[in-house]
Amino acid sequence: MPNVQSLERALNILNKLSEYPDGITIAQLSKQVGLTKSTTHRLLATLLNMNYVTKDKETDKYKLGLQILFLSRNLLNNSNIVTTAKPYLEKLSQEVNETVHLCVEDRGEVIYVDKIESNQTIRMFSRIGSRAPMYCTAVGKVLLSGADPEYFEELVSSMKLVPRTENTITSKEEFLEEIEKVKKQGYAIDNSENEAFLRCIACPVFDHQGKIIASFSISGPTNRVTMDLINNSLIEKMKQYSLKISRNFGYTGN
Repeated sequence: MPNVQSLERALNILNKLSEYPDGITIAQLSKQVGLTKSTTHRLLATLLNMNYVTKDKETDKYKLGLQILFLSRNLLNNSNIVTTAKPYLEKLSQEVNETVHLCVEDRGEVIYVDKIESNQTIRMFSRIGSRAPMYCTAVGKVLLSGADPEYFEELVSSMKLVPRTENTITSKEEFLEEIEKVKKQGYAIDNSENEAFLRCIACPVFDHQGKIIASFSISGPTNRVTMDLINNSLIEKMKQYSLKISRNFGYTGN
């Protein structure tokens, strides 16, 4: 069944506004979504009236409204994975004093469902609800390592390994080898592959059937999250937390 055009356009506008937390002008927005300025304005007028969008009177920029928050009020707060993992992730973040993320897979992308900020400030593009590619993130690699073979083939075949940094894996053959490595070792590393100067290590969350239902990571600048720190401390710590969190979902492995 084809999409309803006006609804699809309005949702595309909301999706695009989510990428601009500080707002965007109608001229920029119309170009971004491929609509005329008049059509964009008409759709925005309805979204404004329903509080899905707000407009800054001083800058004339549009951004998401509080109705979006109302819609999602129960989605993340009542998520079993988020509420169950949160106390463990908070403790982990306190122990290492770095940012910790919790992620799930959605439509071939990583979606951040929780984020525990460290006391050490660092600019990161991740936000709860934001998305990232699977191929160049540690959390994404972990999620891919647990995908059903048929779904894995579907995801990988449609992936474009676009270089995000000079360290991004762009060879399909090398990428497949990387996922096999993740399967064997039980963790994944993003060695500045998604954001320059940031390094991450991720581990899985298993359910009672031993299936990977989420992944979590420690992220920080490469001068703090060094490979020595990862090898000497973080791998073992992450595996311990992976087991602790997974036990809550009936996982009996080790």
